[in-house]
Amino acid sequence: MQTEIILSSGGKMPILGMGTAAYPIPQPELVEMAIFEAMKLGYRHFDTASLYQSEQPLGQAISRAIRSGIIKDRAELFITTKLSVADTYPGAVVPALRKSLSELSIEYVDLYLIHAPMRVRGEKRYVFTKEDVMPFDSKGTWEGMEQCYELGLAKSIGVSNFPIDKLKLLLSHAQIPPSVNQVEMHPLWQQQELIDFCQKNYIHVSAYSPLGGIGSFWGNREVLHLKEIEEIARTKEKTVAQICLRWALEQGVSVLPKSFNKERLEENKDIFGWRLSEDEVQIISLIPQLVGDDASHGLARPISQDINV
Repeated sequence: MQTEIILSSGGKMPILGMGTAAYPIPQPELVEMAIFEAMKLGYRHFDTASLYQSEQPLGQAISRAIRSGIIKDRAELFITTKLSVADTYPGAVVPALRKSLSELSIEYVDLYLIHAPMRVRGEKRYVFTKEDVMPFDSKGTWEGMEQCYELGLAKSIGVSNFPIDKLKLLLSHAQIPPSVNQVEMHPLWQQQELIDFCQKNYIHVSAYSPLGGIGSFWGNREVLHLKEIEEIARTKEKTVAQICLRWALEQGVSVLPKSFNKERLEENKDIFGWRLSEDEVQIISLIPQLVGDDASHGLARPISQDINV
């Protein structure tokens, strides 16, 4: 039963993690408690970002878990955080990671990602206009990411929300290639062309919002109400969420579902030890995909493709 993947950097990453992005941003105490409960349930991979304002609650949950004996030390965890698009320029990358490490109260992250292939002026925030967008220095920013790796501040480095054209540019100048591309991916937005490109270039794809992003402003509730998946769930005696997550794993993609609910956290863990049939995978692959404005939510498309950066 495969529960982790070896990245191109050599690092081992659990293929099930807990996402911590939510909008509106919840109270820190709620986030810390949810992460702590997830650790008690056996979660060891946690995805955060400076944008989410969940780094400090995650750090507090880690300290609490160690004190409680749930984990022996920080090394048992896989922690991912991200470089804000307000800091994607030479000279800002290493200081930004050092600030994140201070918030997390740890000495290194297992994976550091560029949150999106763009730069915006001003403070980090979820919502901005095209007028806020500045030229993105792919080479200079990635050199900063490579420095984070060389300093031992990040065990692996990668990107998020990068489409194929931005990945091609990055690969043309990178001394250390990205280990991961974290993107939105679910049955209504399957990203097959992007996944194929990444796999051919040894870039692991990790899925945020694998259940449609419910609880975020880019969320789409339709994912959990697709008739095709409801029928498969009845046949398998599983939930729709479990079918969605298992399907992603079978595409070679790791998943980062977000839930602050203990029962949902438990449900999301039950995706190992069973498989979908070839016919079931085929049924999901034929689900009509979101197009146009319906697909332009979150950071994946509107930032990296719809805005010319």
